[in-house]
Amino acid sequence: MRVLVIRHHDVDTAGFIAEAFEARDASLDVHLFPDHGALPGIGGVDHIVVMGSVSSVNDPDPWIAEELAWIRAAVDQAGVPVLGICFGAQALCAALGGRVEAMERMEIGWFTVESADQDAVPAGPWLEFHGDRCLLPDGATVLARNDAAVQAFRTGRHLAVQFHPEVDGPQLKRWLDSLGAREAVAAGTDPDQFLADTIREEPAARARADRLVATALAIRDS
Repeated sequence: MRVLVIRHHDVDTAGFIAEAFEARDASLDVHLFPDHGALPGIGGVDHIVVMGSVSSVNDPDPWIAEELAWIRAAVDQAGVPVLGICFGAQALCAALGGRVEAMERMEIGWFTVESADQDAVPAGPWLEFHGDRCLLPDGATVLARNDAAVQAFRTGRHLAVQFHPEVDGPQLKRWLDSLGAREAVAAGTDPDQFLADTIREEPAARARADRLVATALAIRDS
């Protein structure tokens, strides 16, 4: 199985999600966009993972429109299943006809969700770090939500999650060190406690990420 991962910042990795795919004998091809050139071709790709970004899907940057068109082509023309994470979830939503709107306040920290199916999407807690939320396209099914936003949905063979199942302590520290601490404070989250909670959650977060990849593959094959 060949999995194409699109990341948007050099400080990001696919983390626990990558581990879960690799545990299923997947070969990962990781591409940094837009900093490392055009989006890759999707010939021979079995699954796509689109990761987070500090940008909003609604920003006017040309690369965002390019990525939405690329996702649309992957879904509609090539039929490649997509797992969207945070910005990636919002990009999938927008590419397929939904909308993305700004929230009144960012959701940052560890939060549980109301899951329609605990086996498919556990209640968490999940790491959240976002200021936008999805207004779903027609035909999408909500798999999890909380008071802030839809937290997981499926549409066709594709799965999208608003939270960050991939993040471990070192990755969160990189985010906090690159201006994320200021956003956390503004959202009412203590950065030091956030990091401590993330390190403590690592074993359980790894297991939840593995369950999520199993769900993505089950949706792909359904």
